[in-house]
Amino acid sequence: MTSGNDELRAAYQRVSQMPFGAGQIAAVEQLVRQADAGGDQELAFAVRMLGTSAYTYGGEPAKSFVTFSWCLADYDRNPQPYHQQFVHTLLWHFKHMVNALLDFPEVPLERTYAVLDDMERRYREGGHSLQAVYKYRHLVARHRGIEEESEEWYRKWTTAPRDELSDCAGCDPSGRVRHLVATGQTEAAVVLAEPVLAGQLTCNEQPQGILTSLLVPYLRAGRREQARDAHRQAYRRLRGNLADLGSIGDHVEFCALTGNDSRGLEIVERHLDWLDRAPSPAAAMSFAAAAALVLRRLDRGGHGLLTVHRRGHGDREAADLPVGVLADELARFATGIADRFDERNGTASQSTWIARRLAAEPIGEHLPLSATARRREPSRPTADPAAVGPEVVGPEAVGPEGEGRSGTTARTVAPTVPPVPTPDDIPATATVAELLDLADQHWNTERYEHLQVVLAVFEQRFDATDLTARDEARWVEFQAVRQVLAQDRIAAIALVRRAVQIYQDVADPGREWVVTGRLGVLLCQTDQEAEGLPLVESAVTYLAAHGSRAEAAAMYDRSAMALAGLQRWEEALDAVDRAAEVAAEAGDPYLSARIVLRRAICLQALERYPEAREAATQARQDYRALGMAERLAAACICHAQTLDDPAEVRDALDEALTFATGEGALHARIGRARASVALRRPEDAVEDFVEAVALCAEQGIVEGSAFLRFELANAYRLADRMLDAAEVAEEAILELDRLGHQGDADRCRHLLADVYRELGEGQLALSLLDQLAENLDGPDNLAHRAQVLEEAAELLYAQDRDALAAQRFGSAAVAYGLIGLALDESRARRREADARHWAGEPEAALAAVDRAEAVLATLPAEAAEEPATIWESSMVADCAARALVASDRAEEALRRIEDVPRRLRSIEAFGEALQVELLAGEVLLRLDRLVEAERMLRTTLAGLPTGSGVVRRAAWLLAQALGRLGRTAEAEALRREHDLETEG
Repeated sequence: MTSGNDELRAAYQRVSQMPFGAGQIAAVEQLVRQADAGGDQELAFAVRMLGTSAYTYGGEPAKSFVTFSWCLADYDRNPQPYHQQFVHTLLWHFKHMVNALLDFPEVPLERTYAVLDDMERRYREGGHSLQAVYKYRHLVARHRGIEEESEEWYRKWTTAPRDELSDCAGCDPSGRVRHLVATGQTEAAVVLAEPVLAGQLTCNEQPQGILTSLLVPYLRAGRREQARDAHRQAYRRLRGNLADLGSIGDHVEFCALTGNDSRGLEIVERHLDWLDRAPSPAAAMSFAAAAALVLRRLDRGGHGLLTVHRRGHGDREAADLPVGVLADELARFATGIADRFDERNGTASQSTWIARRLAAEPIGEHLPLSATARRREPSRPTADPAAVGPEVVGPEAVGPEGEGRSGTTARTVAPTVPPVPTPDDIPATATVAELLDLADQHWNTERYEHLQVVLAVFEQRFDATDLTARDEARWVEFQAVRQVLAQDRIAAIALVRRAVQIYQDVADPGREWVVTGRLGVLLCQTDQEAEGLPLVESAVTYLAAHGSRAEAAAMYDRSAMALAGLQRWEEALDAVDRAAEVAAEAGDPYLSARIVLRRAICLQALERYPEAREAATQARQDYRALGMAERLAAACICHAQTLDDPAEVRDALDEALTFATGEGALHARIGRARASVALRRPEDAVEDFVEAVALCAEQGIVEGSAFLRFELANAYRLADRMLDAAEVAEEAILELDRLGHQGDADRCRHLLADVYRELGEGQLALSLLDQLAENLDGPDNLAHRAQVLEEAAELLYAQDRDALAAQRFGSAAVAYGLIGLALDESRARRREADARHWAGEPEAALAAVDRAEAVLATLPAEAAEEPATIWESSMVADCAARALVASDRAEEALRRIEDVPRRLRSIEAFGEALQVELLAGEVLLRLDRLVEAERMLRTTLAGLPTGSGVVRRAAWLLAQALGRLGRTAEAEALRREHDLETEG
């Protein structure tokens, strides 16, 4: 475009680079008004051409009818030279028109056929292939359901030669795939698409278009993982664009076909309001029918109480609608549109298709789609409430410790554990005392499932009239144990108080103090240490003097447990060491093992890792010998937490996960996942993090789940599974924001921005980085803010949006300057200068260079000679020289870099030195100092490593110098050597 209005021309360029959507549409419409007001016919034409694309891809195709018609009429009525640069695009837009006209039932078919006829005439007159014309005639016939006509146009389309007006390498096969699927040729559709997906697809509609077309073919062909990946990759690209509402409907249907109604509901809720501004009736019909399918499945599957919030629109008030009610409404809506299409088309094609979609049934078994979904179910169910990890105090408050219960599939053979008895296994002749003694046995050996069976039998066989006062006290103790296992310590405290009172009444001070000590521990665990700790201390004193060695050792151990819960680790360690001494005299291996594990936990908390490691190793050996699988798992987890070598950590947790479930399994999964990350085994980490997220869900640990999703996203990123990483990071950010953890959410945003970059979703990455920069507006966050701004600038620079990149680099420099990071500030200014250079702003580039040099000048003399400073100042000089050359100040440019190669070589930056010398040679050539240029360029070329990306550039410049010196034979030889014939 050669318009003389520089300001409007620059605005046109900016608008053309905007992403499709409402923002670009508003900018186009404003520019149309400005161009018309200024009487600039060329700009008015160019902006309306841009508008046709903006409306088509931005979700308002009906408006494109006006801009297209205006441009076509202007082209025909008033031919101008500037029209010629738009001819190809104008002919291309005919295809948009056919698609759009077909999507509005109020538009008569005659109008669509007239556009097709005009399209064919113009393609013929221009000498173009009719391949695209045949394709769009096929699409009209297929839309109407006229099979023979559709087949005939399909044959012509697929046999006609392609040319520059044919749809792209992704869109053309997408249409063929849809035809093959509609005619039952599923395998052929999949085979056709494979080479297309293996190539490079750069069209706005790809690869999401062809991947969406393949959803059902993949399912029917049994390629379920490919179907899953196609859905997740394509939906990500579609979800932010209103224009893709119809295709989003295909993904909602896919959720129903794969048994993912909950995920389908999430998508419906996300896009439901788009129906109020649907791009076309066809898109609204597709989405509404798919949404009705998912909502009906939920209603009929027992989830009829679920509601969907729908915002108000026009006269309709906002409401939370039951899924069944909304399903019926959307089904009527979709069917009504289909009837309108059928009336226009003279066939029942559209209503038949909608009825088929509304009645669709799943294809095959459930296909997990979420990146946090287990790929398989756990081999055993989650344990009962006794399953707690080593950091959590268990039922030992009223009895021996109780941590993780036996669980998942293992590679290690589990210790031999007596089978859990059934009520029939307990002799019918057992007395009250015998059953209580049996309960004591299971209690002391921490067989809690066995204990529960015995207590249930006791309740069935005896009542209060059968018990002596002492029996009643023992029974009340066991009832307290039950409450602790059920995580109800308040109820347990009341029962223990009652047991203490009974022992006082029967004058049994030994049992009274044993139970009093347990009461003290429970009180400490429930933030009542003011009452509880003195009771613990008194019980220790009494039992140390009057109790058995086992009772005294157990009380010391409980004292350690109470102190540990209060974070008084030194005192806890003193108590556990005393417990170990006394336990050695008691001869109880179960008690001794418990004390060793407690000691390991205390030593770990005190960061005395070698001793903790030794104690945990001993605990593992003891519990393995005792056959206590759940306690062995706890010891393994504790041992892992004392280890430095991640390989050793994995080994310990491998054994733990042989037996652990519940919270113990959760700790083990997390620890093993982190060890796998450290070992650069991200796929193994993914498996454990996924399981840990599932365990959090089962146990209602909401915050833990959010943080684990963050770690899972990073593991997916490290495993190069970027789609999974993006999905999980997005979930984590939502949860972390909801929970008020903005700092962690921002860290996750930073990770997600990297993932978006890897996925080629630059605009999403940029939006995240901009949000991060806004969030990090406090003085304590300036370093991170500067980093984020610089990353955003890099992204813009890579997209050739140089002016915007320069602004971000400048903002980053300001932030670096505020915290005194001079080299970082200089780097950002230098990069700003480079971006302004490529944006065609040489004076602004030189101003940025001046700022960079001013920053470097503030460094002390000793810092100026450090390698990092020498490198940075050299790169600033190189940047300045390039800006000066662009400003036709070549002599000054040469002076700027005169001493730079020597300084770079002084810090062994040889590659950079050669690059600067290449620039110097180019400047000499520009100044017509040919002898000096030839000498410089020859030296530089000789120094460049073979295969270097700049070798051909250096050879080309040298050949230019030789040619201008009249040494044409040498120049030609050089061109042949470096395959530069076409560049000579």
